[in-house]
Amino acid sequence: MFKLSYVIGFLLFAAICMFSCKTDIEIADQSAEESFYQKPDYFPEMVFPEGNEFTNARWEFGKMLFFDKRLSINNTISCATCHKQEFGLADNTPFSAGVFGRAGISNVPSLANIGYNPYFLREGGVPTLEQQVLVPIQEHNEFNNDIVLLCQELNLDTTYNRLAAENYDRSFDPFVLTRAISLYQRTFISGNSAYDQHEFQQKKVLNASQLRGKDLFFNSQNQCGTCHSGFNFTDYSFKNNGLYLNYTNAGRGRVTTNAIDSATFKVPSLRNIELTAPYMHDGSLATLEGVIDHYNSGGVAHPNKSSLIKPLGLTNQEKEDLIAFLTSLTDYEFVNDVRFSE
Repeated sequence: MFKLSYVIGFLLFAAICMFSCKTDIEIADQSAEESFYQKPDYFPEMVFPEGNEFTNARWEFGKMLFFDKRLSINNTISCATCHKQEFGLADNTPFSAGVFGRAGISNVPSLANIGYNPYFLREGGVPTLEQQVLVPIQEHNEFNNDIVLLCQELNLDTTYNRLAAENYDRSFDPFVLTRAISLYQRTFISGNSAYDQHEFQQKKVLNASQLRGKDLFFNSQNQCGTCHSGFNFTDYSFKNNGLYLNYTNAGRGRVTTNAIDSATFKVPSLRNIELTAPYMHDGSLATLEGVIDHYNSGGVAHPNKSSLIKPLGLTNQEKEDLIAFLTSLTDYEFVNDVRFSE
């Protein structure tokens, strides 16, 4: 979620958050100790920014912070409160509750494979994962905290201060907090679904309905795979899918102020989509059946609706097959991985 109120916070800490955010440094070789950073061979290498190269010790530090409820103003919620592992690191409500029960303004996106994203939030208004960490901390409807006061408080924690010195050679501050959490998040790599096993591991695990759904998904008539493309099933573009004529959330238009961007949102990854209901930027569609029905209808005629959104004329069997294929994108190993459990 992105609001104009973030601008003040970002300006205050731009130097901290942009320092060491180069994107051309890859992970260094690890020691004989098994690395907490793991990815399939058929995924691109994850890029860790200079100054935040991967180590297991930094990962463990980031995990502690990800689950720490002291990041919120009243010590009631953490990053993990809204990004639940059993839901593919998303949530199962349209709008997750922040501090004091305040509802968010958009549906919580999954953090699976978040480190591969070129920009962040549904509006794409944040350019780095390090800066994204600041958003929920300072957002009124989420943690509602002050990053300066928060880090002053956590600097008094002798464990955190020791870990900051050991891992980043400095006292605990916003640089340390954003680097440690973002490093941990970059290891949220999901790529061992039934689809992956079929496509890349030569395992015959997809049933007949899923195979038919795969053909429907990628064919030139339905064009699902045009936007939901690549290893992460998204091209990261911004699209309006004709959900409404009038949107209460301006989407990317809030960032750019351009009318052509109004009510457009970043195309989400479909990985683990079976687990991340409800769907759409506002969580307004409760089931995959509802999602398929929406796209089959062609949506409503919003001025910015993508030309790719048009009536599909799917039969009931084809709808079932498409949903069957989408369920093949569920990575049960990922959602049960003890590395990401508290």
